[in-house]
Amino acid sequence: MDIDKYLTGKKRVIDAALGKIIPKETDFPQSLHRAIRYTLFPGGKRIRPILAMAAYEVVGGKGNGILPYACGLELIHTYSLIHDDLPALDNDNYRRGKPTTHRVFGEAMAILAGDALLTEAFHLMGREGLEGEADPRAVIEVIGEISRAVGLAGMIAGQVVDIESEGKKVELPILEFIHTHKTGSLILVSVRTGGRLGGARDVEMEALTRYGKAIGLAFQITDDILDVKGSRDSMGRPPGVDMARDKITYPALLGVEESKRRCDELIGQAIAALELFGNRGKHLREIANYIGKRNF
Repeated sequence: MDIDKYLTGKKRVIDAALGKIIPKETDFPQSLHRAIRYTLFPGGKRIRPILAMAAYEVVGGKGNGILPYACGLELIHTYSLIHDDLPALDNDNYRRGKPTTHRVFGEAMAILAGDALLTEAFHLMGREGLEGEADPRAVIEVIGEISRAVGLAGMIAGQVVDIESEGKKVELPILEFIHTHKTGSLILVSVRTGGRLGGARDVEMEALTRYGKAIGLAFQITDDILDVKGSRDSMGRPPGVDMARDKITYPALLGVEESKRRCDELIGQAIAALELFGNRGKHLREIANYIGKRNF
């Protein structure tokens, strides 16, 4: 299967939906909508919403019922990038090959754009829960799980520990906490969202959860490796940023080769978790392999 063709096709669907959700740059207040669209488009690979869509399909979900939730996950991801880049946090100058939002529009507008994206994500998913065809109980459970994944027990907790660990000597369990919460939690909940809304059986949800946990950690390990071995073109920003900040990463703690080995092991675990689905799991398998081998 041509994974690039699959990702490109799904991204096109997601981008078209996002284009209708977010107000035009000419809509008042124009400054806010310009800042949001600047960061949201053209965007990255849209891995998180695509994972939701692929998981939805693998358990038998039909039609575009997953699309509003997939878009909501991308809005949340984009909010997190805007805030992550702020001077008070990572102070990054480039994202996806262009200057970061706060560099172009100022810190205040960047903060407000991120706030708006996070809020709009839940508005979108809640509205779809009222108007769409999904089981209302499933929608409530999904929104609750996403909230937890990106809040106190998930992404925010990982970000806090990441900041507090800069310049310190920390052990592997702390590093894994950072990676599984700051990055892995949104990837995992994206997979589980697709499964839940697609009507997955308990055994299927268990398999998808194992898969999501494995690729979530593998995704961040590859990011760590790319910071050491990647190029500006492949990353959309200069390499070596984490090293310059004295951030704790897998290569810093274990070395590049051991980090690659652990990533390969996680990808193997993810693929093994999909055995239940047989050939139906091919898209998720290819995405796992893509994550494990991207750009190095």
